[in-house]
Amino acid sequence: MITKVLVANRGEIAVRVLATLRRLGIASVAVYSEADAEALHTRLADEAVCIGPAPTSDSYLQAERIIETARSCGADAIHPGYGFLAENAGFAQDCEDAGIIFIGPRPETIRAMGSKISARALMDAAGVQTVPGTLEALTTLEEAYVAAEGIGYPVAVKASGAGGGKGFRVAQGPDQLESAFTGARGEGERFFSDGTVYLERYLDDPRHVEVQILGDVHGNIVHLHERDCSIQRRHQKLVEEAPSPVVDAEFRSRITDQALAAARAVGYVSAGTVEGLVAGGEFYFLEMNTRIQVEHGVTELVTGVDIVEQQLRIANGEELNLRQDDIRIRGHAIECRVNAENAAKGFLPAPGTITAYQEPHGDGIRVDSGVETGTKVLPFYDSLLAKVLVVAEDRAEATNRMIAALEEFQLEGPKTLIPFHLALLRSGEWRSAGTAREIVADPRAFLDRG
Repeated sequence: MITKVLVANRGEIAVRVLATLRRLGIASVAVYSEADAEALHTRLADEAVCIGPAPTSDSYLQAERIIETARSCGADAIHPGYGFLAENAGFAQDCEDAGIIFIGPRPETIRAMGSKISARALMDAAGVQTVPGTLEALTTLEEAYVAAEGIGYPVAVKASGAGGGKGFRVAQGPDQLESAFTGARGEGERFFSDGTVYLERYLDDPRHVEVQILGDVHGNIVHLHERDCSIQRRHQKLVEEAPSPVVDAEFRSRITDQALAAARAVGYVSAGTVEGLVAGGEFYFLEMNTRIQVEHGVTELVTGVDIVEQQLRIANGEELNLRQDDIRIRGHAIECRVNAENAAKGFLPAPGTITAYQEPHGDGIRVDSGVETGTKVLPFYDSLLAKVLVVAEDRAEATNRMIAALEEFQLEGPKTLIPFHLALLRSGEWRSAGTAREIVADPRAFLDRG
């Protein structure tokens, strides 16, 4: 039985996990870097321990130090949140070896899904549809030319261990393949210590649709329906919603069947997400995220399921207390990420000190935040400050509720994406459920127009 959890993260996800621990009466330990000594999450935990200097490599990525902190504090489990060590199979294994429960999937699952080539091969064998492409690593440019001719241009060149928009290049034709190949491989080596690459057919302006799954150690797996995360900048999400505005009941059944097949193929345990691309009426497996997602809250709002609580129960060895037929979509939820970024300058990071902070309140409004008045927004970490979430009867009502919430949100100091979100939600592109690719590509012109 889990009695004390160390939360190996910071910011809004640390605050979010701590809220469920507090509600369930489970003791908590926060960790923080020297730069985060006054951070909100450190005061919301029962204990807080400094684990090193500001750079993530000296603090939040110090796996051995975090495990030793858990031991010294008497924590019997570690919740990794997202990012940092959340999808590090070695860390999950080290926790297991130390007799500490890792609140997440098994190490072998994380390892298998951490390689996109391995994941594609596993899904292909399980009958899950993937984007046409190579199932093995490409070691030479010559191999890439041969593969691209078979797939057909345009092609996407992807680093196998990459993510977050890095290690991804597009070649519209043979004349662009060499630069795409070397660029993707170089970023894979530089950011992920893995220069292995593969090719996929490039889908022009697809929708990004993902399915939330839960699996327990007894072999039970359920889905919590889909989310739509199509509005992105540099392949990173800005706005998420549930359900998808372009998925009907029949297509939803097909998508969720594929997600369950993917989860069963790896014996999935804990919360995870099967991400896919929707194009031409088809759902193509993209990757499996072996952690809780930033956008998990929109699913919670339309299903009533606390996903963090489910993670804890599963880690305790409990059987899922959810039946698939009982998990229904009620209403429509939207999430806007409030990043410290200047959209008018190409979404450049905008660090600074928050001089005034007041969250919106009201029916159907939720804010997941890790900041407050006086918080210093530092360049060492992700730019996400808070997430504004709303739920309403339908998409139109949810949109209006989100506009009202963002207008009420007082956040002064650093530039944020609030003006961008307001302009987007008032646009015809949003109302017609477009992917807003042109808007995100040239936000300054869009904001000037608005």
